[in-house]
Amino acid sequence: SSGRVNLTALREAGRRELREFLDKCAGSKAIVWDEYLTGPFGLIAQYSLLKEHEVEKMFTLKPGRLPPADVKNIIFFVRPKLELMDIITDNVLREDRGRSPQRDFHILFVPRRSLLCEQWLKEQGVLGSFIHREQYSLDLIPFDGDLLSMESESAFKECYLESDQTSLYHAAKGLMTLQALYGTIPQIFGKGDCARHVANMMIRMKREFPGSQNSIFPVFDTLLLLDRNVDLLTPLATQLTYEGLIDEIYGIQNTYVKLPPEKFAPKKQGEGGKDLPTEPKKLQLNSAEELYAEIRDKNFNAVGSVLSKKAKIISAAFEERHHAKTVGEIKQFVSQLPHMQAARSSLANHTSIAELIKDITTSEDFFDNLTVEQEFMSGIDTDKVNNYIEDCIAQKHPLIKILRLVCLQSVCNSGLKQKVLDHYKREILQTYGYEHILTLNNLEKAGLLKPQTGGRNNYPTIRKTLRLWMDDVNEQNPNDISYVYSGYAPLSVRLAQLLARPGWRSIEEVLKMLPGPHFEERQQLPTGLQKKRQHGENRVTLVFFLGGVTYAEIAALRFLSQMEDGGTEYIIATTKLINGTTWIKSLMEKLEPAPV
Repeated sequence: SSGRVNLTALREAGRRELREFLDKCAGSKAIVWDEYLTGPFGLIAQYSLLKEHEVEKMFTLKPGRLPPADVKNIIFFVRPKLELMDIITDNVLREDRGRSPQRDFHILFVPRRSLLCEQWLKEQGVLGSFIHREQYSLDLIPFDGDLLSMESESAFKECYLESDQTSLYHAAKGLMTLQALYGTIPQIFGKGDCARHVANMMIRMKREFPGSQNSIFPVFDTLLLLDRNVDLLTPLATQLTYEGLIDEIYGIQNTYVKLPPEKFAPKKQGEGGKDLPTEPKKLQLNSAEELYAEIRDKNFNAVGSVLSKKAKIISAAFEERHHAKTVGEIKQFVSQLPHMQAARSSLANHTSIAELIKDITTSEDFFDNLTVEQEFMSGIDTDKVNNYIEDCIAQKHPLIKILRLVCLQSVCNSGLKQKVLDHYKREILQTYGYEHILTLNNLEKAGLLKPQTGGRNNYPTIRKTLRLWMDDVNEQNPNDISYVYSGYAPLSVRLAQLLARPGWRSIEEVLKMLPGPHFEERQQLPTGLQKKRQHGENRVTLVFFLGGVTYAEIAALRFLSQMEDGGTEYIIATTKLINGTTWIKSLMEKLEPAPV
């Protein structure tokens, strides 16, 4: 975990802003939540903070009458979306004005107020009902000691399909907040159109608010802004780290995962298992849990041996109790007990999760799917229709699985020959339905599934120059980032690695083949704040993924941070934590049949 950067200051700033707003609405309160915000908010403020400020009730935003609540204030916590304004309007209009005492309404927009939304509320005749209308700038949410996310689901789609730069504006704002807390970042590097936009907005904001020149000694040496579309390949491949696989199979949301309960049922003798739990088991996953911090970023094939070693250590520790003779020794044992019990239950949980994952990774289909992915990534048969993909379509495998593979093939071939592309499209539409034509269009617009233009495949050059495919990968004791995909080194992370050394000048040719400009900006620091690096002191680089990042990429960056001779420590920020499935899903669109 990161040595020099403490992200708690960011969480504290968020809590302070929240307290200040709650105190403006004097008296008892009920919060009406936009459901999407509850997860991210939970990472900033626990319920106890809200309770201290007289929040007595919490409701989910939905149409109709608000539930009865004997409170003075009703506060709406919402994203600035018009469809949510309709629901709020309905809530407010159905409020019984005859009741006494009357309840006061307030609205808190997250992360920005929106003129459009306020205009809309005004047209519905309810804007005047709100006493406080404010914004809560929850841009970058600390997910872990080295990880920040904006959790903006639609950022990729907005940027690349709708030319909507709202999320880039939020990113720039978030970076300004970060600089206000952690000092101005002296060097900015970037690659891609969105990266260029964000850097421009930051420079403009800095000019417009001269007060943002702060006297804090900079914590970050470098900011690297990376567009997701510079590396469309990585999220499409199946992640092979422990955390990556948990996310691929079960989906991690706001650091929580829901798992099938039967694996976690307490084993009671003679019960015959008649009352198995039916609620999914919900676990929080972050580096506060020692064992998880140790195994999350390992290749899944290296996790089993760690778990069995831990099991031996833990049972040996529990055996110690038989040797405790004196009062002192017994006291010593008892004082360690809570920690040992926590370690034992942590081990039990991760052993169960690892078994669940292993059932999947040892299946024939997982192996076949991975084999095809690895062939594409290493450049084998990328230019013709693939038999395995054909079979999967014929057997009607989940559409997203098909789309991930076809897009991967397209990206690894710099686009497909027109007749191969048409063949796939025809097969997909005939099997899964013509309403998916919009989805295929979206994938083409995003550059994921497209015809090869100019008849040239640049991928082999990019692959060789950046060493994206490594044949001899060591999964147990890795010596290269390619271990996170068992052979494929994520292009995005390779770019970060090469930027640190020897620098991007060494790969000018390849950078030109990747989409968007690459650039470097320097931000002037006031005299006296320039860094004189101590000998042996690491540089700190903030890597910001615009359009999403996967857990495997995060693992690869953590691996680079831990390298003995690395010299760079990475902190990761992103618009959203994604995997291939959630990413493709965000681009899917169904053509709704016209109302008859």
